[in-house]
Amino acid sequence: MIRCFVNLLLVGCLCFWGVVNPVYAQEAAPQFTQQQLRNGDKIAQKAVKAVEKGDFASAEAYWTELIADFPENPAVWSNRGNVRMSQNNIEEAIADFNHSVELAPQYPDAYLNRGIAYETQGSWDLALEDYNRVLEIDPQDPVAYNNRGNAEAGKQQWQEALRDYEKAVSITPSFSVARSNAALVTYQLGDRQEAIRQFRNLVRKYPLFSDVRAAMTAVLWVDGQQGEAESNWVAVVGLDNRYRNLDWVANGRRWPPKMVDALAQFLSLS
Repeated sequence: MIRCFVNLLLVGCLCFWGVVNPVYAQEAAPQFTQQQLRNGDKIAQKAVKAVEKGDFASAEAYWTELIADFPENPAVWSNRGNVRMSQNNIEEAIADFNHSVELAPQYPDAYLNRGIAYETQGSWDLALEDYNRVLEIDPQDPVAYNNRGNAEAGKQQWQEALRDYEKAVSITPSFSVARSNAALVTYQLGDRQEAIRQFRNLVRKYPLFSDVRAAMTAVLWVDGQQGEAESNWVAVVGLDNRYRNLDWVANGRRWPPKMVDALAQFLSLS
C-alpha cells in the first residue's frame, strides 16, 4: 500500500484490488471472469505507470475506464480521486472519495485521502473527522496520526500536533516525515535547541532529505551559525528549489510560522 505524507501528492492504494473483503453498497459483490480481472489488472498497471511518469490525465482516464467496468470496487474510485487531487481538481476528488466511502465504510484509505483533500481547502475540522475515522478502524496507523497532526497544525493547535507526530514516530521510528514535522513544531513551541538537535540527527540519517536541510538552514542562521546554515542551503538548492519560495513553504509545505520567519531571515540576508 503506497502512502505519501506531503500535501497534494498521491496517497492511498495504487493497486486494482485494493480492499480486502470490501463492503459493497446495497447488493452482493458482483462476480467477474478471470479474463475480466486480468484485463482490469493490465489497465490498473497502465494507470500506475502513468502516475510514475507524472501523466495524471492519462492515469485518470485509465481509472475512469476501470470504474465503468468495476463500478462497485471502492479502490478504483479512491485511486481516481488521488490522480484528480494531483491535478488540483479537489471537488471532483472529494466526490470520488465519497463514493469509495459509501461502497466500503471500513476501507481506511478513502478517509485518509479525503482528509488530505479537505486540508488543501483549509477545512481542518472535516480533515480531523476523517483522520479520526481512520484511527477508529486502525488505531496503529502512523500516517493517520501524522496527518491528524498536520490538520491540528493548520488550526495552530501545536501541542496536539506534536503529540500526534510523536505518536506516529513511536509506531514507525523510520517515519522521517513525521520526525521532521515534530522538529518543526518543537521549534514553533520555542524549544530551539531541541529542534536543532532533532534536525541534526535527521540530516545525519537522511542527508538527501531536502525539508530537513532547509529547516537546518533556517534555524542555524537564526542561531548565529551562518557557515553551517549556508552549507546546508547548498544541499537544499541542489535537491529542491521550491524552498526559495516562501509562499510555497508557508502554504504548500505548511511550515509553522516561526519556521517560515526563520527561513525568511536567511533568504533576505544571505
